[in-house]
Amino acid sequence: MHREPPPRSASTSCAAATACLSLLLLPTGLGCAYHRAGAPVAVPAADLKEGPNLRFFPPPFALAAPEDAIVRIVGPQMNCSGTLVDDDLVLTAHHCVVQRKPNGDYTKDLNDPKEVHVELGGDYLAWGHVQVSAIVAPPCGEAGGAGDVAVLVLQHKLVGLATLGVRLEGPPRIGEQLQPVGFGRCSMSSDGIRRQERPSGTVMATTGETIHLRASICPGDSGGPVLGRGGTEVVGVISMSAMDGDDRTTGPSVMARIDAYRSVLAHARLVADGSSLSELPPLSCLP
Repeated sequence: MHREPPPRSASTSCAAATACLSLLLLPTGLGCAYHRAGAPVAVPAADLKEGPNLRFFPPPFALAAPEDAIVRIVGPQMNCSGTLVDDDLVLTAHHCVVQRKPNGDYTKDLNDPKEVHVELGGDYLAWGHVQVSAIVAPPCGEAGGAGDVAVLVLQHKLVGLATLGVRLEGPPRIGEQLQPVGFGRCSMSSDGIRRQERPSGTVMATTGETIHLRASICPGDSGGPVLGRGGTEVVGVISMSAMDGDDRTTGPSVMARIDAYRSVLAHARLVADGSSLSELPPLSCLP
């Protein structure tokens, strides 16, 4: 499996001409990626009686669409996608939130949460962003595939913004149609960076931790939701795919199952409610 090299120049990931199995992150600083500077901060307008972490946000929060639950994640070395699954929890991929070595290899060290923020809105320019206070991930999956699941705990509850439910009772069935969604952009894409609904793919196989299907995926889609049942629930997280730079090409893709790592969501909920990760039992991976 070939992975993208570290972000060094505009040609690093944008000039790839041959398909390779690679992680679907979008490194910052590349010619086909950019930081959308000047995005307005979603500043809390007032605290609620329930506590200091529950806050209202001014418009355009009230005008947000249901699909705005799918967000863009901006980190120090890469940009990815994610899903707001609760008022203060964003589901994404583990490999999106780990530090990388100079040669591009992924480490097991999580990024400092202060260096990660979530952009709100699905168009070319974000209308707001929210900082991350904690990152919860299992001790595996940092290189993609099995265990490639993480949850970001936000500094503030996004009251009024739609969330998407997660399917935790089991994997999708063989033959089920699933739709990946993300903020990726392929090097040959004529469009800019915005939320994209990728063509649906049929589940060909599953393992205890992954879902396999053919899909059209671009760098930056990593961590985005894999939607089932008409786009109303998340069944997986975009992890890896064979890509050739054309967003019309479908290739073998691997999605991480979230039902296999429901403990990550449970831990994140406890952390968001005030628990410390050091107080909780350590997360484990499937044998």
